Amino acid sequence: MEETILNIFVIIDNDEVSAFKAASHSKNGDDREKIEYLKKNVKTDIEKAYYFDAPRDSNNRLMPYKKFSKLERQEKQYFLFEEIFKKFDAPESPLICVTPIVDGKILSD
Repeated sequence: MEETILNIFVIIDNDEVSAFKAASHSKNGDDREKIEYLKKNVKTDIEKAYYFDAPRDSNNRLMPYKKFSKLERQEKQYFLFEEIFKKFDAPESPLICVTPIVDGKILSD
C-alpha cells in the first residue's frame, strides 16, 4: 500500500537538539522495504529536507540530547514531531526513520 513515509533528522550541536529536518516520500511495499528505502536515501534527503525549529523550554533553552534520548526510550519522541507530521500530511501512525546528525556528522548504520 502506498503511504507517506518520513526521514526525520535530529540535529544535535554541543549535546543539544538544535533543530529537526525532515523529508517525505510516497512509497509502496512492506514496512521492511520502506525502512530500507529511507535508510538508502539518508544522504540525499538531508540535503533537501525541510527545517523545523527545535523544542525549547520555558526559559528558551534547547533540549539536551540526553532528554531527547530518554523520550525515545519511552517512545514519546513522536510528540516532538507533530509539526513535521502535519507539514507532510502523514498518516496517524507514520512510518519514520530517525537519524541523528551530531555536530554535522550523520550517524546511521
